[in-house]
Amino acid sequence: MLRIFFKSAWRNFLRQRASGLINVTGLSIGMSAAILIFLWIQNEFNFDNYHENHQDIYRISNYLNTGKENPSVWETSPYLLGQKAEEELPEVLAIARIQPIQYNVPYFQIKGEFIREEHCAYVDSGWFKVFSYKFLKGSPDAFNSHPHSLLLTESKARKYFGNEDPVGRVIRIDTLNYTVRGVLKDNPTNSSFQFDALFPVASLMTHPDAKKNALSWGNYNYLTFLKLLPGANPVTVSDKLTTIIQRERSNTEFRAGLKSLAEMHFENELDNSAIVHGNYKLVKIFVVLGILLLTIACINYVNLTTARATVRVKEVSIKKIVGAERRQLFAQFVLESALVCLLALSLAWLILYLVLPAFNQFTGKSFNLNDQAGWIVRLLAVTFVSSVVLTSIYPAILLSSFRPLSVFRGASMFKVKDGLLRKALVVVQFTVSIALITGTIVIYRQMNYIQKQNSGFNREQVFTFSIPYKILRKYDSEKRVSLTQSVRQDLLNQPGIEMVTLLNQGSVINMRGWSSGNSTDWDGRDPEFQPAIAYFQTDSTFKDLLSLEIKEGRWFLTGSDADKNNSILNETAVNELGIRKPVIGQRFISQGDTGVIIGVVKDFFYKTLHEKIGPVVIRNDQTYANSFFVKTQAGMSMEARSRAELVWRKFFPGEPFNYQFTNVEFEAMYRADKRASQLIWLFSVLAIFISCIGLYGLASFTAERRGKEIGIRRVLGASVGSIVGLLSIDFLKLIFISLLVASPLAWIALNNWLNDFAYRVELGGWIFIAAGCLAILVAFASIGLRALKAATANPVEKLRSE
Repeated sequence: MLRIFFKSAWRNFLRQRASGLINVTGLSIGMSAAILIFLWIQNEFNFDNYHENHQDIYRISNYLNTGKENPSVWETSPYLLGQKAEEELPEVLAIARIQPIQYNVPYFQIKGEFIREEHCAYVDSGWFKVFSYKFLKGSPDAFNSHPHSLLLTESKARKYFGNEDPVGRVIRIDTLNYTVRGVLKDNPTNSSFQFDALFPVASLMTHPDAKKNALSWGNYNYLTFLKLLPGANPVTVSDKLTTIIQRERSNTEFRAGLKSLAEMHFENELDNSAIVHGNYKLVKIFVVLGILLLTIACINYVNLTTARATVRVKEVSIKKIVGAERRQLFAQFVLESALVCLLALSLAWLILYLVLPAFNQFTGKSFNLNDQAGWIVRLLAVTFVSSVVLTSIYPAILLSSFRPLSVFRGASMFKVKDGLLRKALVVVQFTVSIALITGTIVIYRQMNYIQKQNSGFNREQVFTFSIPYKILRKYDSEKRVSLTQSVRQDLLNQPGIEMVTLLNQGSVINMRGWSSGNSTDWDGRDPEFQPAIAYFQTDSTFKDLLSLEIKEGRWFLTGSDADKNNSILNETAVNELGIRKPVIGQRFISQGDTGVIIGVVKDFFYKTLHEKIGPVVIRNDQTYANSFFVKTQAGMSMEARSRAELVWRKFFPGEPFNYQFTNVEFEAMYRADKRASQLIWLFSVLAIFISCIGLYGLASFTAERRGKEIGIRRVLGASVGSIVGLLSIDFLKLIFISLLVASPLAWIALNNWLNDFAYRVELGGWIFIAAGCLAILVAFASIGLRALKAATANPVEKLRSE
């Protein structure tokens, strides 16, 4: 029986090749897109769950009371806190500490070449007791046996040493030699710790200054993880950690908390972070998008199958008359749907195989069909079953419900009205399509809005480089200033260089420097109010570099030390700190230096648009300004960069020259947003395409069914345009209804997405009108193409007697 059903299903597919190809194409595209989306979603929801006993691992968070509703939240802790937790808390089984290297990025000297390694970190001896790593060569004991040890990931070891055994090889890093003690399997895509090289914390402790810094309770430099006893209460442990911090620091403004490994990936309350984080809201958007893509593809099948039911009325009626039972017919039609879904699934697998490398490159992940085979097979199985259920149940019920005698009497073929449902499904399809078109427009506008920020200077004409701390720590404060001023003057003497600005930050578009506590004071400050303030120590050219606008007062005097202790505030600082009026001339202690406020600048963007502009204090003090921002003359950027490298080699021979243009940094800062927006755009186009091929299939069937009517109208003198309008008008009405349904839904969803940005575009009504017009235009192109073919066909062919 099954063989007969399969043969019948295959013959039916061949008889209706056009609609069959539309179904397979739509389903395969929908399936492959949904699988890629769900593959990414699965990765996001399973971050760090591969570690043994991951449910018992927590990271210490630190909360600083700033006198406002929301405290500052840090992911870092003092080095000594982990030690005290292990000694004093019985709930703690083990501790692990890591310090990602964010600023003084190491340079590996390989075969005489300096190679900058961005993803490096220091880990303590407990790291591999808490977290699960696979050692391909070497061992944790060998790594911890010597302070100048090094671990490399498999891909990094292959990059440096090819097929040779790297264990025991020596790499000179900066001024020290490190011995490779092991090779780790590459980090999984769902790991928060994407570090390619690991050093022992013990190597830091060999430097007296670094050791003194690490052993101070006031320095929060390490991410500290605790492995708790199964069943231990994290709230109780948090309270005990708070007691330790307040006891050791004699400060009640700090409290500790624990963040589980599972929660860590989606946390969004941190002031700053050195590890990979996800966007939970974005993941939910993609969950919905994946489901919608698959649903839209299935709707095509349902619509075309039920629309063509009239073609199969004789087949079903004869089978019923000769004794076929309804359950047999139901099984036949389910098998037909399963056959189409199986063909679509096979094509989807081929598409997945072909596009996965590009998808990996685009998302920055490393999904592998072999490594992900088990998950992908399960995902394919779920997708297949879901597709069969969605595409078979209703068509099978409908087709098996024919009443043969009623058909021969000229009555309705169905017990149910299928036309209304088919129209409703078209409305659903284009509701989704219009919502996605609207989303694409809004996302494009938001990304464009981002690109226009920090537009006070040409990002392609400004590059930056910094003097490493390992060099500056050799000098006292006066000699540091003397050194940086000498470098600055030599840079200004080079052709192609227009301006040089010194800053205590390595960026002018994502500046993170901040301070709080009693080092800042002003008249009228509540002693309990200790806000986070961004401090920028710079020179008199900073205003010109960023094209800052003075709202009140003046800027620093050029070539004078008169303003060394004075400060300039932004508008937000004046408002949030509650500075008394008149603002200019008010006493202001910044970082322990007493001076006055000499100016107020209009707010400017100094970090991402996801974050609100905070209080900014600008100081004319170059004591800690070790970064140079070089503005080049138009068309001479690369010449100026080469000249700057010559100056660097003059002052720091043997040290690698590392620079970055601000446009590259800007792109990197918003890379995740850009990737997400492009993915949404891509999948939106696929959804619209699937909807349109379904609409084309329905239009083809309508034109076929009304062939004689069209022939008669043509013979009686109807124009091609009127025939096209006749066949299109019903579909366009449905799309107009879709616009009315989609607009409020899109507004809610997009407003929710835009709330992730502190600064955003507005949702104007014209956006929804434009999306509707575009959807109508695309749909009309799909329908009109088939309608035009029907309208220009020879009417005699349609009017011939059967």
